[in-house]
Order: sequence, then structure tokens, then C-alpha cells
Amino acid sequence: MATDDFPWKAAPGQVLPTDNHVHTEWSWDASTAAMDKACEEAIRLGLPAISFTDHADFTAWAFPGDAEDSSVVRVIDTHAHTGLFDLDGYWEALERCRDRYPDLKILAGMELGEPHLFATEIDGLLKRRHFDRLLGSLHSLSVDGTLHYAPFLFTAENAEELMRTYLTETLRMVETNGVFQVLAHIDYPMRAWPKGAKPYDATDYEGEYRAVLRALARDDRALEMNTQGPWPAPEVVRWWYEEGGSAVSFGSDSHEPETVGRNFAATAAMVEAHGFKPGKDPIDFWRR
Repeated sequence: MATDDFPWKAAPGQVLPTDNHVHTEWSWDASTAAMDKACEEAIRLGLPAISFTDHADFTAWAFPGDAEDSSVVRVIDTHAHTGLFDLDGYWEALERCRDRYPDLKILAGMELGEPHLFATEIDGLLKRRHFDRLLGSLHSLSVDGTLHYAPFLFTAENAEELMRTYLTETLRMVETNGVFQVLAHIDYPMRAWPKGAKPYDATDYEGEYRAVLRALARDDRALEMNTQGPWPAPEVVRWWYEEGGSAVSFGSDSHEPETVGRNFAATAAMVEAHGFKPGKDPIDFWRR
């Protein structure tokens, strides 16, 4: 949905939420990010807090054209093979920013890729530090026993079926892993919806969405409004409320400082119109 088509607009004095999904130079796919610059952008926007949720990925992705026996298959700068997350470097940078920007609440976090598949590896990270925000994300799907980056699997012919598969696997992730607090980008495949496919409409997958949302609500976890684009579907927010969801988290999914808090004002107005309001503490999730 284009910005001009989004019917919700920021009200005067609109309260902006915490950005709970921000990547820094400590994420393997954020080469232009900088933690200190992200803090400065959050301050400029008047955000109450910022959460640095760098990738903790252990998934070995296969990419189109890779030979199954290739030595470079499933390698992303060695990251995917090793689950590399420089926790010590990240933490030192975090503490420097906390000292440098004392008026900004800075939360420690991670975006956990496929946490239901890598519980042991993730547990090893969690034993080392306390994290304020843990996001659960599904970026890949299994094909014949090999994990593939999900957007690369979508074609005009299989998009509808694969979207249902994606949501079914998301449900499995929610039901079998309780370590994450926030379900990130529930509609992730929308970002690469293939040309020639039937246009994406969340209502085509209402049953699958509601199943995920019910499971998430049972555990009293939060649903993320990911504003990287396209716009979060209002229908999903309505279903979240109807299925008993109690909390909403906002995340820009920023990979560069200038996109921190992107589209938050209009998205917050939409979320508020569907029954969720700022918590008593400015850094809390929005609640019903």
C-alpha cells in the first residue's frame, strides 16, 4: 500500500512508540548501520526508547542457483554457518551509547531467526546476557530438508499456497518456542510478492492468520507492527484484537539510521483506532 493510500494520518501531538526493531553494524546485513547514529535519529524524532535487535541467525540458507554440494552453499559471509553474533562487541557499543545518550532509554535485544529450530544455540546466547527485547522471526522455509530464504521461493504460480505454508510454519514456531516476546513481521513474504501473482490480500489467509494470532495471544506475547513496508494490514490488527491479543510492538526494521521510526505516526494512529493504546510506561508495548 502506497503512503498516500494509507487512510490513517498522524493526529496533532500523536504519541510515538518505542522502536523495538532496529539493526546496527552488528547485524550481518546492515553494513551502513551505526548504533550511535540510530540513537541520534530516535532523539530527533522524540521516541521514548530504542531497542537494538541485531540478528542472531543460525539458519543455513540455500540460494537459487547454488549447487547442493557447493562449498559456498548456505554461507552469508560465514555468518549462516557459524551463527556469528559478536555479542561482546555489540554489548560494548550498547554501553557506550547508553553513556553518550543518557536521556534516551536504550534496550538490548536480538532478532532470533527460526528460534524453534535452533533452541540450543539461542539458549547459549541468552545465558551470557540479559535482553530486554527478543523478537521471533521466520525468514526461511524447508524444501526437501534444506532451509531456503522464503522470499526466493515465491513465484506467480505458487504464491498463494506458499503463503499458507509460511503462516503454518509461523504457527509451529509460536507453538513450539516460548523464548521470544514479540512475533516480528508476520506478513514477511509481502515484501517480495511476485509480479503476476494474484494481488496479496490478507483476507485470503484469514484462517491461517487467526490461528497464529490465537496461539500468540494464549502466551500473552506481542504482535509487531513492522513498518518497513508495505504498510501493516489493518485487518490483521483487528483480528489480533478479536483473538484476544493484548499487546502491540512497533518496529521499523531499520537497517540504516535514517529509517529509525519510519511511518510510526500513521501506523500508531491505525493501531489506536483498533483498540490499542500507549502503556503506562512510555517504553511499554501498546495495550488494549
